[in-house]
Amino acid sequence: MQENNQDQHKPQALGLTVYDLPDPVNAADVDARRTTGGRVRMLLVMLICATPVIASYLTYYVIKPQTLRNFGELIQPVKAIPDVSATTLDGKTMSLQSLKGQWLLISVSNAECAPGCQKNLLLQRQIRASLGREKDRTDWVWLITDDAPVASELMAGLNDAVILRVPQALLSQWLNPVSGHALSDHLYLVDPRGDWMMRFPPGLDMDQASALRKDWERLLRASVSWDKSGR
Repeated sequence: MQENNQDQHKPQALGLTVYDLPDPVNAADVDARRTTGGRVRMLLVMLICATPVIASYLTYYVIKPQTLRNFGELIQPVKAIPDVSATTLDGKTMSLQSLKGQWLLISVSNAECAPGCQKNLLLQRQIRASLGREKDRTDWVWLITDDAPVASELMAGLNDAVILRVPQALLSQWLNPVSGHALSDHLYLVDPRGDWMMRFPPGLDMDQASALRKDWERLLRASVSWDKSGR
């Protein structure tokens, strides 16, 4: 019994657990893979961020989108409808500004209405009719610059037109032709706010009516959020 107790108090050898050190080659390989993976992820993030810029450059320099062209000439800055008096054919006086609230396609001439004037009136009527349901947002207007009577045979085709007499001197403060042309040579487009904003080429014919209508239709679509039919 005494021997057993002595054995228990004998010094014991200290036990050590030895762990293998990492292989330097493998460690370097792991670090390299981690670095490469981090760089790839960083490049992907940069590529995603740069995609819109790359796309815009490709679109501009490679795809080259077509430039939208207007048939009519945009008036910049626009010219607001003046606060002047106009006269109806039956002699009533009204403000020219009362035309606000509709898109206006305007022609100008004297009451005699030469062949060029008659062509413009026919174009105005047909273009407005071709707009379908959008025609309720539009008016075609004939502004007469003198006090002469209008021929009855001409009036037969003007049932839907807005016809007013306005002295040419007053109109010239608002509408202007291209240099070298008369006020009566053009058609003029006015927006519902009363701003003259487009002038169409002089001497229009029926073949050009579709180009004018496309300009007008684009403007009607663009203004649908704020322009309503009727004054």
